[in-house]
Amino acid sequence: MERHAAALGAQPRANGCSGGAHGALRNGYVRGLSAPDTQINHIVHNGGLYKRPFNEAFEETPMLVAVLTYVGYGVLTLFGYLRDFMRQWKIEKCQNATEREEQKDFVPLYQDFENFYNRNLYMRIRDSWNRPICSVPGAKVDMMERVSHDYNWTFTYTGRVIKDIINMGSYNYLGFAQNAGTCQEAAAKVLSQYGAGVCSTRREMGNLDKHEELEKLVARFLGVESAMAYGMGFATNSMNIPALVGKGCLILSDELNHASLVLGARLSGATIRIFKHNNMQSLEKLLKDAIVHGQPRTRRPWKKILILVEGIYSMEGSIVRLPEVIALKKKYKSYLYLDEAHSIGALGPNGRGVVDYFGLSPEDVDVMMGTFTKSFGAAGGYIGGKKELIDYLRTHSHSAVYATSMSPPVVEQIITSMKCIMGEDGTSVGKARVQQLAENTRYFRRRLKEMGFIIYGNEDSPVVPLMLYMPAKIGAFGREMLKRNIGVVVVGFPATPIIESRARFCLSAAHTKEMLDTALKEINEVGDLLQLKYSRHRLVPLLDRPFDETTYEETED
Repeated sequence: MERHAAALGAQPRANGCSGGAHGALRNGYVRGLSAPDTQINHIVHNGGLYKRPFNEAFEETPMLVAVLTYVGYGVLTLFGYLRDFMRQWKIEKCQNATEREEQKDFVPLYQDFENFYNRNLYMRIRDSWNRPICSVPGAKVDMMERVSHDYNWTFTYTGRVIKDIINMGSYNYLGFAQNAGTCQEAAAKVLSQYGAGVCSTRREMGNLDKHEELEKLVARFLGVESAMAYGMGFATNSMNIPALVGKGCLILSDELNHASLVLGARLSGATIRIFKHNNMQSLEKLLKDAIVHGQPRTRRPWKKILILVEGIYSMEGSIVRLPEVIALKKKYKSYLYLDEAHSIGALGPNGRGVVDYFGLSPEDVDVMMGTFTKSFGAAGGYIGGKKELIDYLRTHSHSAVYATSMSPPVVEQIITSMKCIMGEDGTSVGKARVQQLAENTRYFRRRLKEMGFIIYGNEDSPVVPLMLYMPAKIGAFGREMLKRNIGVVVVGFPATPIIESRARFCLSAAHTKEMLDTALKEINEVGDLLQLKYSRHRLVPLLDRPFDETTYEETED
């Protein structure tokens, strides 16, 4: 990989970033230093792979908070067993699904630990999820009010609609989820011409001229030779990875990869090894071991080694260390599969994702995957790369062969929004949206940190996790924010580690400064109410987070 040492200057740098005040390095791990004798440890020098500052940090969980979080889950578990005992003896009404008496000797379907968690922990805060909205998911939404009279087992709609809730949860990064404007007008026109459905696969009678136009546009947008579009983002990963690798191949997957990548890897039949999140030391160790030892038992070389990473990790708010991943990929002659579901449109000066963000060449990524469900306000996914790759997938991918073609109005929504981002509509609206999202992201993150919240992820990531930790605060935060007309997403175990429950904000170019200031004011108030301002500004470098030498294998050859 071409090194950019000449552009680094004479001063020592880490990750290609310049020195800050008092000689402090700003490389995403270390804040500005106040004392000249303060030591900096664990800085990784990589020869200037980065052309821009890469500011990413994860603050350590305070010990008292971690202990109280474990205690909270312990108390909930004890009360859960007590309530299960009461349900068994008919003291408390049993609301959950159970086997019938005549099936008591069968293999149990419902009575397992997962259902214990759902019954006794999740059910207490179930009202924080699946809230029905009844408007376009733009910067503001309307939500149907519902109440529960049996502790969240069932809900009743009151008939009242809560108006103008500031939407801080949707992946509407560039604000194209709208019911007015050029995208809506174009989609409506195509709907009247083509109808809503295609009723066939691409290989039969479902290949429209609009599909061909979309794929050529996507390839041009990404800067690759060819591209193929799919009707479902999840299936783009889960159905295409098995077409690329199989038995005798090795998949190296980031431990925080999306479920679609995990499912695709498992369906492939390849051996799977997990490396620590965004940890290049862990990834390189697995690559070395794979080449030195080969396949288990036979010691034959692996047929393929495929690295699976995401552009933006939707729970951590972190950005993949792509320059280093590409350098390792080239060094060890492996392949790279990049999932840009959250980063395409949301990162880079031209909105072309994490490759554009780092100023890299699309040719360095073997398989470029992304979705249309977020930045483009539509549905579906794509894969881009060499023409040989796309031609192969057209005949070997289950999503390509068996799935129904994309709906024409959805295709037109993608085409119109993508042309807007590229400036091919004759305006600068698309570029302005990309810039507005970047400004909103930096402003929102900075203000939350100033308030004293623990915020995870990269400073340029529009996904902003705010740490809640304790189980009782998950539901409390979501309810209190809704009372103040702010719609947020809260996340807890098992979607996150048990002591790392969080609220996840998603910024949008459609958010005005007034909306963000209103949301920040309410978040600050709720933070004081629930005592969520845990930050002591003690950042833990990602490379310093707990790392053992364990290799996790999901499939043995």
